[in-house]
Amino acid sequence: MKSAWEVCPRLLHYALKVVNIMKSKHKTLLVIDGIINLVLGVLLLLFPAGIVELLGLPYTNTNFYPTILGAVLFGIGIALLIERYGAPKNIRGLGLGGAIAINLCGAGVLLVWLLVAPFDIPLRGHIILWLIAIIVLIVGLAEIISKT
Repeated sequence: MKSAWEVCPRLLHYALKVVNIMKSKHKTLLVIDGIINLVLGVLLLLFPAGIVELLGLPYTNTNFYPTILGAVLFGIGIALLIERYGAPKNIRGLGLGGAIAINLCGAGVLLVWLLVAPFDIPLRGHIILWLIAIIVLIVGLAEIISKT
């Protein structure tokens, strides 16, 4: 039978491996979520009407709301990447907890709209909105799982 002195270092080694894997997943999720937000933000900032029309999303008579949404998404993306890469310089951004809240709220509200008050939009618009809702929900759930 092995002594406690022989077992403890092995358990500690395995525990540190698990912690490092979780930290790696945490960092990966921050990057993935950050890039998604940056890309969507840039597209909405640069081509608000074009993106809405191209994706078959609900029409708006102004570029104000798509542009504001683009700016918010871009800011969230930057904050997530700062959280991922700013720690060595003691700079903090949007942590995984904030990202989880944003993703679940956004996906949840979009899903309610899709289920309760369907839009009068082309099929491609419905497909795009469902894909966005599902992807954002999956990212949020993956972030929750990585924290448990």
